[in-house]
Amino acid sequence: MFKKILVALDRSSEASTVVDFALSIAEAEMSQVLLVHFIDWQMQEVAPWVGMGTLYDINVSGDRRELNRQHLQRKVEDSQSWLETYAQQAISQGIDCEFDCRIGNCNLGIGDLAKKWDADLIVIGRRGHKNISEILLGSVSNYVIHHAPCSVFVVQGTKVAEAEEWVNVTEV
Repeated sequence: MFKKILVALDRSSEASTVVDFALSIAEAEMSQVLLVHFIDWQMQEVAPWVGMGTLYDINVSGDRRELNRQHLQRKVEDSQSWLETYAQQAISQGIDCEFDCRIGNCNLGIGDLAKKWDADLIVIGRRGHKNISEILLGSVSNYVIHHAPCSVFVVQGTKVAEAEEWVNVTEV
């Protein structure tokens, strides 16, 4: 039923729960898995501009741009290494798995990648923000649910046992 599963991960403590759940589906369905993490380059900041005032010049701008580029490169390399750990877990279970760290907006990127990769299922976590914090921080899972080109399964970190029961029911 699900031959290609895109697993969208953030760097929260819930990531391993999302991966475990996605791999349990992939193993049962003999699916191919793509693990992906997005880094929003617009949200990256190396140092505050405190005290710059009117002294801002081309040199400072160039230095700041270079610092931002280096910082972003380190984040990408760190994220690639982090994703590789999960990919090795999948491969050790006999699951065909790739991984990718992308720079861009995750809300748009997850759906676009799912469409391009021809995913049958997106597995994504939900941190559980409620009320005003969800309004202020946004909800990636909510956006993906409403804009995805395929089925979406949202894993609530505190409900892992229920999610695993669902996999066992579908195997029957």
